[in-house]
Amino acid sequence: MERQRAWVEVDCSAIAANARSIRLQLAESTQLMAVVKADGYGHGAVAVAQAALSGGASSFGVATLAEGIELRQAGIRAPVLVLGNLNSVEELRNCLHWELMPTISGMREALLCQNLAQSSGRRMALQLKLDTGMARLGADWQEGPRIVAAIADLDAVNLAGVYSHLASADAPPNSDDGITDEQQRRFEAVLGALQTQGLDSGCRHLANSAGTLRHQNLHYDLVRVGLALYGHRPAAHLGNGMPLKSAMRIHARVSLIREVAAGVGVSYGHRFRTSRASRLAVVGIGYADGVPRQLSNQMEVLFGQQRLPQVGAITMDQLVVDASDCPGLEVGSVLTLLGEEGGQEITPADWSGRCQTIPWEILCGFKHRLPRLDAKG
Repeated sequence: MERQRAWVEVDCSAIAANARSIRLQLAESTQLMAVVKADGYGHGAVAVAQAALSGGASSFGVATLAEGIELRQAGIRAPVLVLGNLNSVEELRNCLHWELMPTISGMREALLCQNLAQSSGRRMALQLKLDTGMARLGADWQEGPRIVAAIADLDAVNLAGVYSHLASADAPPNSDDGITDEQQRRFEAVLGALQTQGLDSGCRHLANSAGTLRHQNLHYDLVRVGLALYGHRPAAHLGNGMPLKSAMRIHARVSLIREVAAGVGVSYGHRFRTSRASRLAVVGIGYADGVPRQLSNQMEVLFGQQRLPQVGAITMDQLVVDASDCPGLEVGSVLTLLGEEGGQEITPADWSGRCQTIPWEILCGFKHRLPRLDAKG
């Protein structure tokens, strides 16, 4: 039943291999944090986390409290950093209970953590985020030394790390207007001030996938890797020497074959008309599953060693493929929409380039009515 209509196939061995490849690029003292937010970028957070651990990851990054709790309920005990902003007492109490590290952007959250930890008789680990140039989460970088000093005076709180996030590390060399260099200078200024004052910063980290592949001087004590863990480079110029394998394939079955004449309009709005007598395959997957409607008449699918064009508007639950030159395709045949088959590959970047978006959005867009199945299952 799980393979009746359409499904996501996840290769956990590829996740582990990608983690090992990334670890080889790091100094022995630099740790690998596997970012498994958004359900492991659509791959399944628990399965990804387990595979990443086997490949050398030592901690995890999630976006929400619920994502962190899911890892704990699955028996994963490695450190988990909640990258999103938690600011209610109840959220922070849950962090303490489940031994998750919240990210704080100022002293208000630090004091809430102090009160919760004191009343429970347990110390609570947290990490301070600095805004060095994203204008998103984090304390103003210039406030960093003052906040770290104030946290050092709290007896129930442990500052486990200080970090920031890069805004344009994936930009080609000399094309980001010096943004990455400026962010690193600001981060270094905070670290230097902490050292001068004898304050412990805990684990220092700055690099996302792009920063990790860009230069080793961005690595510090830990790198936070998301996209590369799943087998994709953040930009074409990054990580070309690193063997990365895509961990996701999207499959769907042919549900009906139609024989139509030339000049027939296909799907809503007749945005495609057959130019010849055609053999059309209706496939049971659509935009409600995560195939962007913007790809209508712009995408291909793989069957064996053939690429077949998708035609007409992609609909909520179905799309149509022109199989006129593929007599072997029949009802029940399995097509590959994303991933490798027959020595060819369709990547998230192939889709995102045509949709004017990014590969991250493509990977995270596959809905949960598509079962996640082990590639070896």
